Amino acid sequence: MSFCLIDLEILSSWLHQTQLERHENSILRLENDKLRVENMSIREATRNPICTNCGGPAIIGEISLEEQHLRIQNARLKNELDRVCTLAGKFLGHPISSTAISMGPPLPNSSLELGVGNDGFGGVATIPETLHMGPPDFGIGISSPLPVVPPTEVTMNVIPIDRSLERSMYSELALAAMDELVKMAQNGEPLWLRSLEAGREILNYEEYGRIFTPVIGVKPNGFVAEASRATGMGIINSLALVETLMVSNKWAEMFPCMIARTSTTDVISNGIRGTRNGALQLMHAELQVLSPLVPVRDVNFLRFCKQHAEGLWAVVDVSIDTIRETSTLPNCRRLPSGCVVEDMPNGYSKVTWIEHAEYDESVIHHLYRTLINSGMGFGAQRWIATLQRQCECLAILMSSAVPTRNHNAITASGRRSMLKLAQRMTNSFCAGVCVSTANKWNKLCIGNADEDIQIMTRKSVDDPGEPPGIVLSAATSVWLPVSPQRLFDFLHDEHLRSEWDILSNGGPMQEMAHIAKGQDHGNCVSLLRASNSMLILQETCIDETGSLAVYAPVDIPAMHVVMNGGDSTYVALLPSGFAIVPDGSRGPTSNGYPNPRVSGSLLTVAFQILVNSLPTAKLTVESVDTVNHLISCTVLKIKNALNCES
Repeated sequence: MSFCLIDLEILSSWLHQTQLERHENSILRLENDKLRVENMSIREATRNPICTNCGGPAIIGEISLEEQHLRIQNARLKNELDRVCTLAGKFLGHPISSTAISMGPPLPNSSLELGVGNDGFGGVATIPETLHMGPPDFGIGISSPLPVVPPTEVTMNVIPIDRSLERSMYSELALAAMDELVKMAQNGEPLWLRSLEAGREILNYEEYGRIFTPVIGVKPNGFVAEASRATGMGIINSLALVETLMVSNKWAEMFPCMIARTSTTDVISNGIRGTRNGALQLMHAELQVLSPLVPVRDVNFLRFCKQHAEGLWAVVDVSIDTIRETSTLPNCRRLPSGCVVEDMPNGYSKVTWIEHAEYDESVIHHLYRTLINSGMGFGAQRWIATLQRQCECLAILMSSAVPTRNHNAITASGRRSMLKLAQRMTNSFCAGVCVSTANKWNKLCIGNADEDIQIMTRKSVDDPGEPPGIVLSAATSVWLPVSPQRLFDFLHDEHLRSEWDILSNGGPMQEMAHIAKGQDHGNCVSLLRASNSMLILQETCIDETGSLAVYAPVDIPAMHVVMNGGDSTYVALLPSGFAIVPDGSRGPTSNGYPNPRVSGSLLTVAFQILVNSLPTAKLTVESVDTVNHLISCTVLKIKNALNCES
């Protein structure tokens, strides 16, 4: 996560934008004056109506349709103005009178102009270059300057009525969602009940229905609800976390294994006075659990940010299904979800995360239904655990102290290059497991392949980070009657690698380089060497919600360049690896359905291999058989090594 200081170009752009907005305000006032004049002429006409045919007095029923239409339109515009002023007052924190606006041009220090850059004294407000986030001690907390948010581009035309109505509906929905999120974060029992079995908080839906009115309508037929709440301390302050959540690419970088794709599709409000307070934007995201058995959740939602007090912020998401209708029903609806962030004196922040969704359970494989319904798949525990792990990693990397286990041969620039390469490797692995619009994979349906194995293919031509040719990806998920920790320890141990990895050449591997990414030894990037001198780059990470182990063979000369701080962009690699999650305290019976008496792990195994390096190459049945056999043999070897063949 990185932040940049404001420069003169941004400040100049902001000042220019302020002038544009003030000019647009002048146009709006002129339009308001025009409506007022029309209103007066209509009023005069209605006092002494004249018949256009005979010149005598007219009765009320003879008023022209045009005048009646103008009356209706005037009333509608006045209601809309009152409604917008009410919403603006809620966002700005003080009331705005529609009467004062309609009486004439506002004074230079009016509340209307305060929203577009006036400082209340007839001049342009002075904005500090940065808003400091706390002590610059990376060993305690992540602190960096917050860039001033440039205002959105505005046109010189008045917003059409239907567009204005849509935006006001977005604002109303965002305010209702924020109110619900804060209450759900603050309330304890009986709204939230502690599960004695799993130690997690469970939503009491009867109490929820008594307190809240649905903000996005009733639950669709066939959908089930999933709700979770988690609280944790993060090595990040509120301003830094808010900025991360409000910028789509930074949000994806903070939660790389959870977000397949995200983008900001519209900015309704950038916030007040160059901060994120009051920022409202429309976003799209594809959320994932790393398994081919769990479809990606495709959601369009509003994200609204509000500062409730000094050092206390909240960011809420809510689906827009009730406002913007689509031709197809989404497989998931996001009810008010998000986080409340409170700064702590030591530079940390206390984060309370709420996840609340309704989704189509029928599209999820039986193996994963308990996990998803418990909130361990897409729920609050996973968001909090990932946030804590990522912040810990950033704090370690920014610290001047290097852990003693790290090899002295790696320079600081070499560490950054290796981590960047490992990040690209892990992102590529995740893209090869889940079917998302963010990647270029084509799913294959082949009769001779195992039905439990997902096989996808794509052509790699111009990407310097991949070998050219046809690439196959094969992924499958299985249940194993062993704990997630034991399974991770086995797969993470380089000395036991020969029991499942064909790249080990039948012997143990040696760790040549190690970069710690957290206090847990399982969070690291390693460079391994096999007995045949092959080098393998590996990244592993683990938290309470699951673990990941991703690896790829790499070219020896290329890795020497990377370890000396060189550019890792041109290092070609194809990743393979494992994703491990708890099974939700249930395992399958002989017919594949959950068994409450057995607990274990859900293991996803995925490989990407180059089947042909020729640009004109075509996929063959033999290539599919090869990758199908590879993944099946790997799963069998893991089962045999852990004595869980049955």
